[in-house]
Amino acid sequence: MILAFLNITLAQPYYLLLLVLIPIFLVWFYYYRNKNSSDITVSSIENYKRSKKTFKEKIIHLPFFLRLLAIICLIVALARPQRNFDRSDFKVEGIDIMLTLDISGSMLAEDFKPNRLEAAKKVALDFIGSRPNDRIGLVLFSSEAFLQCPLTIDHAKLQSLFGSVKSGIINDGTAIGDGLGLAVYHIKKSKAISKVIILMTDGINNQGSLDPMTAAEIAKLFGVRVYTIGVGTRGMAPYPFPTAFGIQYQNMPVDIDEDLLKNIAQTTGGEYFRAINNKSLEDIYKEIDKLEKTKIDVSRFSKKKDEFIYLLILAGVLLIFELLLKLLILRRIP
Repeated sequence: MILAFLNITLAQPYYLLLLVLIPIFLVWFYYYRNKNSSDITVSSIENYKRSKKTFKEKIIHLPFFLRLLAIICLIVALARPQRNFDRSDFKVEGIDIMLTLDISGSMLAEDFKPNRLEAAKKVALDFIGSRPNDRIGLVLFSSEAFLQCPLTIDHAKLQSLFGSVKSGIINDGTAIGDGLGLAVYHIKKSKAISKVIILMTDGINNQGSLDPMTAAEIAKLFGVRVYTIGVGTRGMAPYPFPTAFGIQYQNMPVDIDEDLLKNIAQTTGGEYFRAINNKSLEDIYKEIDKLEKTKIDVSRFSKKKDEFIYLLILAGVLLIFELLLKLLILRRIP
């Protein structure tokens, strides 16, 4: 009861069985003391009643009890008491999510502020921060796809990798099938009950070796839901072009293959969303956040710290005190 109150457990509690020796020592001490006491025949004990016990007489048995306490400390130390720091049982909402982001040149269009890619990165970072119990990974694609970060619970590391995400690090193009296929490859072996891919693009599939619908069928086969997001305003969007006179802007048509994205989502049991500005993109991620909630029971244990060292120190102090009493105060002269 006391150990539970102090949040302490015993790693090897069977050593406490040695405590049965304590009453044996007490019985032995009682008989040993009586056996070694001397009898003196006197005519009257009145004078002894009026006499006071000396300090030595009062503490004559103290060394034995000090040694007994030291033995108790050593036995409890053998049981290895450990303090548990912060054990809690609770429910969390956790799934595996693979973010799949288009980083083609068209993602630099500025119908989103400051542009589509930076807006997508900001919203994705907020989404990651709102789901601390999920494993989340990141796949990037343009003319080809590559894994930026595998599924991880280390969200700080994942968020730091977003800093290096930019358009132009690979050849331009839009390989939707390759991006989706790579994301499926890295999430298909997940043991999670719920496996999700969030695929964001602003264009039409024009690169890559894997057909997007084939990738969708593979995702369906492995029980992966795909939420697709078409990014871009309706009509025309300003696109920056570097020139000798600085950055010049030209309005370019926004051309998103919405039918393809809808079919991918429908095939896998997900949903398609259209984001036309920063606010709608934020709302889409909030909607996905609401849709993907899986309750699981979790017991969280923090590290345990051994506390037996304090018992060993106490036992040592008691034994030293016993020795000093015998040598300095209760020393016997033959």
